[in-house]
Amino acid sequence: MTAESFRADGILRSAGSRERYGLLDVLGVAAVVLDSDGRIVFWSAPAEELFGYSAEEALGAYASRLFVHEADLDLVEALFADVMATGANWAGSFPIRHKDGGTRLVEFRNMRLLDHLGGVYALGIAADHETLQRVETDLALSERLVSQSPIGLSIKDTDLRYLTVNPALERINGIPAEACIGRTVRDILPDLDVGTIEAALHGVLETGRPIIDRYTVGRTPADPDHDHAWSVSYFRLEDSGGRVLGVAGAFVDVTERHRAILEAERAHKRLALIAEASARVGTTLDVDRTARELAEVTVPELADVAAVDVLDSVLSCHPGAHTGGPALLRTLALVAGHPTAATRAADMPGELAAYAADRLVSECVHTARPVLVAHVTDRDLTRIARAPEAVAPLARAGMHSYLAVPLIARGEVLGALDLKRVRNPQPFGEDDVVLAGELAARAAVSIDNARWFQCVRNTAVTLQRSLLPEEPPRLAGLEVATRYRPAHAAGEVGGDWFDAIALGDGRTVLVVGDVMGSGIDAAATMGRLRTAARTLADLDFDPAQVLQHLDRTAGGLEHYIATCLYAVYDPGRGECRLANAGHLPPVLVRGGGPPRLLDLPTGAPLGVGGVTFLSSTVALGPGDLLVLYTDGLVETRHDAIDDRLDVLLGLLLGLLDGPDRSLEDLCDRLLDALCAPDGRDDATLLIARTLGTD
Repeated sequence: MTAESFRADGILRSAGSRERYGLLDVLGVAAVVLDSDGRIVFWSAPAEELFGYSAEEALGAYASRLFVHEADLDLVEALFADVMATGANWAGSFPIRHKDGGTRLVEFRNMRLLDHLGGVYALGIAADHETLQRVETDLALSERLVSQSPIGLSIKDTDLRYLTVNPALERINGIPAEACIGRTVRDILPDLDVGTIEAALHGVLETGRPIIDRYTVGRTPADPDHDHAWSVSYFRLEDSGGRVLGVAGAFVDVTERHRAILEAERAHKRLALIAEASARVGTTLDVDRTARELAEVTVPELADVAAVDVLDSVLSCHPGAHTGGPALLRTLALVAGHPTAATRAADMPGELAAYAADRLVSECVHTARPVLVAHVTDRDLTRIARAPEAVAPLARAGMHSYLAVPLIARGEVLGALDLKRVRNPQPFGEDDVVLAGELAARAAVSIDNARWFQCVRNTAVTLQRSLLPEEPPRLAGLEVATRYRPAHAAGEVGGDWFDAIALGDGRTVLVVGDVMGSGIDAAATMGRLRTAARTLADLDFDPAQVLQHLDRTAGGLEHYIATCLYAVYDPGRGECRLANAGHLPPVLVRGGGPPRLLDLPTGAPLGVGGVTFLSSTVALGPGDLLVLYTDGLVETRHDAIDDRLDVLLGLLLGLLDGPDRSLEDLCDRLLDALCAPDGRDDATLLIARTLGTD
């Protein structure tokens, strides 16, 4: 062989190079050719390294004399003669004499060669016995490790075709090794994320950077119906000269660990959802809003479509368990995570529907137990849909899983939380039942509180309104408009009142008052004080005297106290007499002038006792306005009362500085501007305008 270059395996190599590229180079295999007399006629470079003699020293010399110990000459010559005579190969380990005088054990393979002229030669292939034994041991160990390893192992060439597949990987893939060799991942495992896998393999081949413990999830023929997870590692394979041979892969089935991680994540999400529900559901004592908060918190984490249906008897405050027959339900909330025909098949919020006993939501309400249909069939759809015509939209929407859990508070079934999955491919499971039940239980208490609040508030408002005059009577020389706006909170309803009383001589009594309490008891107290005031008005007392009598009346009403402003308008004299018992000052607006607060002696609230009240007289001309109100109109938790009174005066100035407004419109605008929708106190407003005399 010359030092000319030649091409092998696609790589240009130099024959004279001492770099190692393959297994033979690692072993340092030497080649020596002897003629029929035993003289060395060919001597390889590895032979020089193995025996220590250069080619100049070895060529032409008798091999037996060069590196065979004298004690072994007879044996070597006999073996040589046998090979040359019979052509039989000989192999074995043999001690040789190195040039340095030492002895080395060398592994030999000897065979006879013939040339085209009939010449006979002996080829000896030799390698260091210790090196060869180490390599053989390593190979045996590697083979055992690969074949018996519980870890799936593979080797792919640079074209990503399988070269080796161990038994463990056969079991993981469910494909025999012989069916894999020469094929790619795309060929044998198309259900995996092949694009990602191939990109990772190319990256390892190009950069040499290994990929360690990367998770991949998919299905193989070994278990085509279930997802499995594997920890995958890839390493580039190179020979001793750095030539890229391919890529090795190691695969560990970590499905159980993966499932445990997923379960932990699901548990964390469930806890997070419960925590979110605790913060979001029941923020107000409003039944509809509480129901919507519950539906919103379940979408899309738990369901694609959620509805909250409450028994109509519950909303009408008629408690009692529903035990059979059609369930009369009112939908309070309907929420979907995306546009879907499933919402068109559902009852809209506010609608009342009677569900037959065979419907699943009725079963949920009747039994007070969850109803789970993990995999919905056509037959199930007829029991889920609100009506026969709603079956088709549910089917088109792709609803495949259904869950209903009862809303139970204080032992009473209030309704049901109705959940559907359309886009989420996973069916509802037992964990979802537990989570939905926990959310429903928490929300049910808030819904129950809200509905009882609503019932109590409605009762208080009804009582309050029944105790107030429906419409102001026809009055001499006065036009009067009144408004009462109940507090949003049930516990704050019940203490405010107003009155306009026509006296027989053409005069008019105007009264506003506020019992310092709330609820039904305060409303009842207010009714008693209003009745007393009307009785005293007929006795023609001065306003201060009326307040004196009302003070004694309030003192005997279970420690209730109240503020009151009592005024008597005399159109004939063009004046108004007023007395104040701890009430906010009225506003006077003279024709063409700015609004101002009347400076009256305030006095103490009614019920304090032992207090003298004073009357004041104010002249009123045609077109003047007198505005009487309770503190619910102007007071807030965060603003000073003087600032709020300034706001009232400013609003009046703006409203009156323009086209003439009716008193009714003026009342509405003041209430809308000053009272928040969720006001925490009653608000009463009475506006009187003096009329000119004919």
